[in-house]
Amino acid sequence: MTGTDASSSSPASPSASFRLAYVPGATPAKWVRIWNERLPDVPLTLLSVTPAEAFGALREGAADAGLVRLPVDRDDLSAIPLYTETTVVVVPKDHLFAAVEEVSAEDLADELVLHPLDDTLGWERPPGRPAMERPATTADAIELVAAGVGVLAVPQSLARLHHRKDLTYRTLVGVPQSRVALSWPAADEAPDLVEEFIGIVRGRTVNSTRGRRAEEKKGQKQPKPQKAAKPARTTGKPGGGSRTAGRPSASRKGGGGAGRSGKPRRGRG
Repeated sequence: MTGTDASSSSPASPSASFRLAYVPGATPAKWVRIWNERLPDVPLTLLSVTPAEAFGALREGAADAGLVRLPVDRDDLSAIPLYTETTVVVVPKDHLFAAVEEVSAEDLADELVLHPLDDTLGWERPPGRPAMERPATTADAIELVAAGVGVLAVPQSLARLHHRKDLTYRTLVGVPQSRVALSWPAADEAPDLVEEFIGIVRGRTVNSTRGRRAEEKKGQKQPKPQKAAKPARTTGKPGGGSRTAGRPSASRKGGGGAGRSGKPRRGRG
């Protein structure tokens, strides 16, 4: 379909595509693999965006849906929460915290805790001592931690994303946690391809997934299974032949008829 924008194409059209934005730390790889298996004729394009860019990409139509961090403005965007991340504190490997498995918010009281401008935990002020200036990005804050200038609290996925050999991280409890959600422009009903992706991230099977594939299956008439005929119940005789199993005939009942010798039985006087 030359000259037609993919976003305006029919979902069933071979030129249809699905554009998925995702923020740092979100890992769509597993869901993309399942999408490619289920909808091989619909290309999925990934768009890496910063948290500040994510919602604009959805509102402006640059992406059909996005893996974002809550909160989401529900006035013009829809969203379903997917999972909550563990919060960790990033420290140098020779830091005291590296010797323990878990750190509490109270443990940070004497630490200089960096608070980058792109912070994803949503707190007004982290615990501990504040730095003179806020780093512009999480990546900048990581560099400061490596230089021995404070520690940093982030979702675990961001600690992994910015992994360095000279740094480590430990679980941080008693602090906010970041929640990742799937978001898309608000509408009465989610578009077919968005509904397909919702089914994938929620773990629906192929048969239970709603959307285009489900509609295609509904249009295919399935033949009704035919009932198998019940076989006749027979029992074989040792000498060949057969007789119908069931109740004994009148000649085999004890109330009259011929006996074993073939002679008629006498009735009682």
